[in-house]
Amino acid sequence: MQQRFRGKVALVTGATSGIGRETALCFGREGARVVVAGRREAQGREVVSAIESAGGEAVFVPTDVTDEASIARMVSFTLERFGRLDCAFNNAGISGEAFKPTAEHRLENWDAVIATNLTGVWLCMKYEIPAMLTFGGGAIVNNSSGYGLVGTAIGNVPYVAAKHGVIGLTKSAAIEYAGQGIRVNAVCPGWTHSEMVDPALAALPDVFDSIVTNEIPMRRIGDAVEIARSVLWLCSDESSYVTGHSLVVDGGQRAR
Repeated sequence: MQQRFRGKVALVTGATSGIGRETALCFGREGARVVVAGRREAQGREVVSAIESAGGEAVFVPTDVTDEASIARMVSFTLERFGRLDCAFNNAGISGEAFKPTAEHRLENWDAVIATNLTGVWLCMKYEIPAMLTFGGGAIVNNSSGYGLVGTAIGNVPYVAAKHGVIGLTKSAAIEYAGQGIRVNAVCPGWTHSEMVDPALAALPDVFDSIVTNEIPMRRIGDAVEIARSVLWLCSDESSYVTGHSLVVDGGQRAR
């Protein structure tokens, strides 16, 4: 197996399940020392154990991306433990309420989704970027969504607004720091098996059968590891001339 990240340190938020978990595992397999960040300690320590069992090195740091002090501690802990920060995947997110028209959403739901999915990404970058600059640069990938590119009628406007915001944030930061050795990109997953998506698949099988059949040319839901591989590519030297880009990984859904 390639060891593209040997000697490097990778930080993953929302790493206790789904896309974040798979990305942390992939970083570990490819030689990175991995900081597993998330709110759920038991799940986070399980990810650390899986990385270590495969011969890698990892540590869990409890993190709430809606809390600036928690994010500051996360980055400080990374530097204290491993001495540097080379790659970050800002992945933590929530779905919020769905199947409600725009005017029927509650302010509490709007605030919670924006705080986690958009403000949380910005706060992570606020602390990750100075840490990376200290060591000459790095690579950041922010998790947006296919719904960061288009609107939707599924009644999840706070999520869509936040994910569009992540792309704007990514582009602006990429321009600002390109000359200082930091690349900033986004990944835009389509429907992907995860702790967030699988309950919806089980609850609404007819709806998702229709989506797979009529909207996704590859006729299937994605696997989390397929998103993880895309994140690693964006963090690797193989994408050294790529910044400000939003990589769509959705089985062709957005090609329609």
